[in-house]
Amino acid sequence: MKFTSPLTENYEFKRVYNRGKSLSSPFVAVYCRRNGSNGNRLGITVSTKVGKAVQRNRVRRRFKEIYRLNENNLAKGYDIVIVARVRARFAEYEALESSILSLMKKLNLMPGAKK
Repeated sequence: MKFTSPLTENYEFKRVYNRGKSLSSPFVAVYCRRNGSNGNRLGITVSTKVGKAVQRNRVRRRFKEIYRLNENNLAKGYDIVIVARVRARFAEYEALESSILSLMKKLNLMPGAKK
């Protein structure tokens, strides 16, 4: 990912959860907060409720790929956390992609995209 670094520390995730904006769908919840830098930072959370390690990693890989393919369309300077819901494990790739992108549009993370 060109313009993105990972969110790694627990306090960074908490800051986005507590002070950021959020929206959710049946498959995912997306949180965002301005970070004051020129690049984005991405965090992905997949709970053990989603499944065992193989299923969790599959969902995580899908989220990373959706983000990577659409990274150029996103506004810069945000901390973004994508939280998987249990239904994400059984969802098709296209359903996950449309869900994540529609939430990002509603959060104004995609400038120039209509809501």
